[in-house]
Amino acid sequence: MKKQYDLQKALPLAFPVLFRVFCLGALVFWRAPGAKGQEYGFPGFLPANNRQIDVPFEYENNFIVVKVLFNDIFPLRFIFDTGAEYTILSKREITDLLSIDYKKRFVLQGADMTTELYAYLARGISITVGNLRNANRNILVLEEDYFRFEEFSGIQIHGILGADMFRRFVVRINYQKQIISFISPDGFEPPKGTRSFNYPMEMQRGKPYIVAQTRLASDTVIRTKLLLDTGASLALLLYTNTHPNLHLPEKTIPSNIGIGLGGFLEGYLGRIRQLHIHNVPFDDVITNFQELPRDMDSLNTSGRHGIIGNQLLRRFIVTIDYIREQLYFTTVPGFKNNYTYDRSGLILIVAGPTLNKYVVFDIVPNSPAARAGIRRGDEVKSVNGIPVAFLNLQDLSAKFRRRAGAKMNVVIERSNVRLKKSFRLEQLI
Repeated sequence: MKKQYDLQKALPLAFPVLFRVFCLGALVFWRAPGAKGQEYGFPGFLPANNRQIDVPFEYENNFIVVKVLFNDIFPLRFIFDTGAEYTILSKREITDLLSIDYKKRFVLQGADMTTELYAYLARGISITVGNLRNANRNILVLEEDYFRFEEFSGIQIHGILGADMFRRFVVRINYQKQIISFISPDGFEPPKGTRSFNYPMEMQRGKPYIVAQTRLASDTVIRTKLLLDTGASLALLLYTNTHPNLHLPEKTIPSNIGIGLGGFLEGYLGRIRQLHIHNVPFDDVITNFQELPRDMDSLNTSGRHGIIGNQLLRRFIVTIDYIREQLYFTTVPGFKNNYTYDRSGLILIVAGPTLNKYVVFDIVPNSPAARAGIRRGDEVKSVNGIPVAFLNLQDLSAKFRRRAGAKMNVVIERSNVRLKKSFRLEQLI
């Protein structure tokens, strides 16, 4: 048996980490090489006497993270991404260590739609997830770590697991139990009960789309085509220039809404009045708004108006029948809970070799933290008397999402001088 290496020790830890997590595979514009109709990924059957295989995952910063055994040697961590057509390794040093012979070099389009980025085709790679294994497949290896997962999510990730790996199955995602089930299409039985319903789904380039009713204001309802994207940590993203009635809400804040291949994505953050999925209405959904480049090829977006991500999908058990192009939703307790967002105005990054320093990357103008005199580059040392050394990124974020009016006493360090800043949280959007 081949020896397994601990990549936590073998590879350097990247930093800093931007606390804005966004879409991953949905921003990769590339067509896979190979013959027309050629399929890669897990075989379309399960091991003997298995109709279903359950794979545990970790839900971190609104990402689904699965453990992958790479080439029977390296235990890695990949994002499970229904919005990505193909599987991508972001850490080229891994395949370099294996002396992989890269066959071709491809050009990718960056998040700004103008920057050219590069990747290589690696063949004959073994990928194992749970008891599912494929011993001879193609993957894309980024020339550089353009994703920089650690720099914006605070978690160590080595790549994304795209739909080419799992679209031969029925896939069920249970966010509460943190289990992904790969089910044989022949033995699949649709979920039953009053909490479950099926919903029309369209498959394009291996990715699932639905049409939902989106109400921006009381008198504006739009039929929007949305990608179901488990590689997106947000609730909802809408492209403002894909429909004449897709306008920004009255109350928005400018923001770096995330990061994709090759750069940060500028946009706005606000709330829509309502999103309807089947007969289930979601009110006041926190929504990212972005304008697509006007000369962008519509093939890259498949004509969609936006994306539904994990912060909304986690309110269901989601079952995707790729073969029959059917989608099933099962509501879970708390599925109608309010959507909360930061009420301080702070946008934090994490720095340091052990990812234990929290630094102000940016600040919302005229927000409580800005009026208190906190500046970009300040390092947060404690919040309400609790040293940040006892908090992870998710815990610290939750403190700034508390109820409006809550008082925050924040100790910062600026130019080696510690300062105390106080403010009260406000509803920013």
